[in-house]
Amino acid sequence: MSLQDLRRVVEATACLRGRAIADLTVRQDLRQLKLEMDDGTILLVGIELDEAGKPRLEIDVIRHTEPERSQLEVRFDTV
Repeated sequence: MSLQDLRRVVEATACLRGRAIADLTVRQDLRQLKLEMDDGTILLVGIELDEAGKPRLEIDVIRHTEPERSQLEVRFDTV
């Protein structure tokens, strides 16, 4: 693992500090770890092979977003 890979892991996981883990799943072939936080955020850590067949660490954070709420438009007409 390179220093750059380690920095990516630190940056991705820093946003999860203080959150509770709701679920943890490991793929059967042990190539991916999935952490689901109580707020809906998901951390995926996995191993992917590059073009040369060398393993590369992949990490993604999927943040839960609030659904857009429709806004009520109110117009006041002056007479």
